[in-house]
Amino acid sequence: MRILIVEDEPTLREGLRDLLLAAGHEVVVSELGQPAVELGTRETFDLVVLDLMLPDIDGVEVCRRLRRARPTLPVLMLTARSSEDDKVAGLRAGADDYLTKPFSVRELLARVEAFGRRAGASPTEPELIEVDGCTLDLGRLTARRGSQEVALTPREAGILRWLHRHRARAVTRAELLERIWGSSAELQTRTVDMTIANLRQKIERDPAEPRIVRTVTGAGYAWGDAGDG
Repeated sequence: MRILIVEDEPTLREGLRDLLLAAGHEVVVSELGQPAVELGTRETFDLVVLDLMLPDIDGVEVCRRLRRARPTLPVLMLTARSSEDDKVAGLRAGADDYLTKPFSVRELLARVEAFGRRAGASPTEPELIEVDGCTLDLGRLTARRGSQEVALTPREAGILRWLHRHRARAVTRAELLERIWGSSAELQTRTVDMTIANLRQKIERDPAEPRIVRTVTGAGYAWGDAGDG
C-alpha cells in the first residue's frame, strides 16, 4: 500500500516509516498537519496513519479536512490519550480505527494489514520462508534454525523480503538504501553492508559462506542460490 504517516515526534515517525517500508509498503511522511492535508488531497494514498496531537492543527481537524476531500481514504489515528472522549472525537471526525500509544509492532502491522485486505491490497508474497534449513517468519520478525530462534529487526526483515521478491536478479546497495531505509536517508552504502553482516550472524549456517543472502561482486546482493525461494 501507499501510506501517509503524519507524526511530529521524530523517533516515532522514523520508526513507523522504517517498519512500514520493511513490510513492503510505500511510505510518505509529514510532521505537520497542514502539509499532510495538502499531500492527502493532492496525491493518492491507501491509508493515513495520523497522530492526534500535532503542533499546527490537531489530528481531528486533519482527519476532518481529509475526509471532506477524500471521503473513502482510510485513516488510522494514533494518540497517547486513552480517554473515551478523545476516541469518540477522532471517530466522529472520520477516523476508521484508533490505536493508543504505546502500541506493539505486531498490533500496528495487524491493523495495517486489515486495511490492506479491505482495499484488496494485502501482500501476495510469502511471510514464512524456508531456506537452507532456516525458517524466516517475516511477519513475526523472527528466524529459526533448529531449536534456536532469534529476533529480526524491521530493516533486516525488509532486506530479506526485498531480496526474495527480486530473487531473479542482484539488488544494489543503493536500491536497498532507497527501498528499506527510505529515499531521503542520508546514509552510506557501508550501512547496508554492516546491516547484512549482522543479519548473516543471525540466519546463516556459516556467515563466512552465506547461502541465504549472497554477495554479488560488483553488483550488490542476491537471494540464496539459484532455485531457492
